[in-house]
Formats: sequence, structure tokens, C-alpha cells
Amino acid sequence: MQTTNVGAAIILFLEYLEVERNVSRLTIRNYRQYLTRLSDWLAKHQIDDIAALDLEVLRKYRLYLSRLTNDKGETLSKKTQGYHLIALRSLLKWLEKNDVAVLSPEKIELPKSESIPMKFTDIEHMEKLLAAPDLTTKTGLRDRTLMEVLFSTGLRVSELVSLNREQIDLQSGEFGVVGKGRRPRVVFLSDRAKFWVRQWLTSREDDWSPLFIHFSGKKEHDLYADGEKMRLTVRSVQRVVDKYAKKCNLPIKLSPHGVRHSFATDLLSNGANLRDVQEMLGHKSIVTTQIYTHVTKPELQKAHRQFHSLEK
Repeated sequence: MQTTNVGAAIILFLEYLEVERNVSRLTIRNYRQYLTRLSDWLAKHQIDDIAALDLEVLRKYRLYLSRLTNDKGETLSKKTQGYHLIALRSLLKWLEKNDVAVLSPEKIELPKSESIPMKFTDIEHMEKLLAAPDLTTKTGLRDRTLMEVLFSTGLRVSELVSLNREQIDLQSGEFGVVGKGRRPRVVFLSDRAKFWVRQWLTSREDDWSPLFIHFSGKKEHDLYADGEKMRLTVRSVQRVVDKYAKKCNLPIKLSPHGVRHSFATDLLSNGANLRDVQEMLGHKSIVTTQIYTHVTKPELQKAHRQFHSLEK
């Protein structure tokens, strides 16, 4: 690699992610957004050589991120600031790999993010959520099915909306997905989830590939043989779960990711092995899965009951 121009380096790096690393389009989009912000800031300070990015420049950039506000006057969260720095660190690692003399990526420390409470619900409330849709309508049948699949598999919402009919094996009750980081894994449908998927597919009058579709503008899209434009979106699934969580008065604001948390919590509460749950969730590291242990270990609750003053 010859160029050390900031803009050119970013373009080549994003192409590398797409071609060599086979990174998802969503990740590339996010990296482009974060690195474009860096490029614009450097240009404003008349820095066009990536090799000129040293610790002092980095300090000023981090200060800029910390003080940056949106139209509502809100600053970037520590987590979002961290994403900007992760993208920069990845860029510098790639440049180092290509023998470009740049600031060592190891010198970039990530900010500590705010602790966000993990939201999940127990099986009693989950049953109420799953039973909330009106099954006399196609929308209700679809919504019941997608929530059953979410809770049975622990899929990420992005993985759920990407599902196609041909992926689903209703005989074995298991199928493969490619999740975060392009990591493949196998997920499983309960007998009840298989029942609702059958009901949903039987009700369908189309041959479209997406497993879950929306109903708005159906006539307009009848000409699209594969039905790709009818695929349900991530935002739509979020609205579905939120709608029924409110309808059955759940004690927390539940999201599709909250259903995933509930799936993991249910497995661990009933004695599942942490490593198995890690595999089913598609976590790269067991450390990520360990966030569930403080709410699921029966011995912790037993110790609390035995030793807490107000339990005696």
C-alpha cells in the first residue's frame, strides 16, 4: 500500500473489509460512518496524512467526540464513542499490517461504557406475551409465530428477519444461521414453535422466499417474484414485540433482544450448561454469555435467602 492519505486509506480499508474479510454490509456501513466523521474532523484541522495522527491529535479527537451533540443537544453515549475508536483502531491495525508507519492501535484505550440493566422476563410473563396476538387475523398469526421463533431460538432480530422459508426444517426442528461476525451456528425450534411456523406457512398464499413478511402495499409488490421487498424489517419486529408487551402490561419494556435475554435466562435457570448457551446464542466469547449468570444461578438465590438479614 502506497498512500497514507486519510480518505484514500479509509476507502481501501472498507474495500478490504468487504472483499477479504467478508464483513456484513451493516458493519461496513457503520465503519464508514465512524471513519467519515474522523476524516471530516481531520480535514477541518488540515490533517490529510494518516501518519500524522499521533497521541495529541487523538486526544483532541476524543475530546471532540465527548462534546459532540445532536440536534436535541444530546451528547454521544460512551458506547457510541467507543464504536468510533474501535473503527479507528481497526483501520490502524490494517495499516500496520500493510507496513504503514502509524500510531500503534494498542495505544487507543476504549472509554468505559455505561452499565445498562439487562431486561428479560420470566416464563409466566413470556407466556402472556406469546398469547397476546389475535389469531383470527393474518397479522396476529404472523406475530405469534415470529415471537415463538424468537423465544425458541434466541435469534438476534437481524437474524430473524433474514430467515427464508427454505432454511426451516420442520421435521428435525433445527436449522443453520450465519450470525454476528459471520459465525455460523445451529438453532432449534421447540415443538410448539414448529406448530406455529406450520400454521403460518399454511396460511400464506404466496411463494415468496422471506419467512416473515409485511402486508402493506401487497398489490404493489405482486410483480416481485421473490417477495424480497415484502420482507419484514428489524424495526417492524421491534414494534411488534413492543406492541404486545404493552398490551399484556409486562412490568418492563421488552424488546426483541429482551426476548433473546429471556431465552438464555430460561435455559440457564433450568440447568443448561453455560457453554451450550454460548453456542446457541452465537457468542464469540464465553465472557459475553456470563452476563446471565448473576440472575440465573440458583445457589446465589439460596445464599441470599440464607444470609440476608431480612430473609431471616
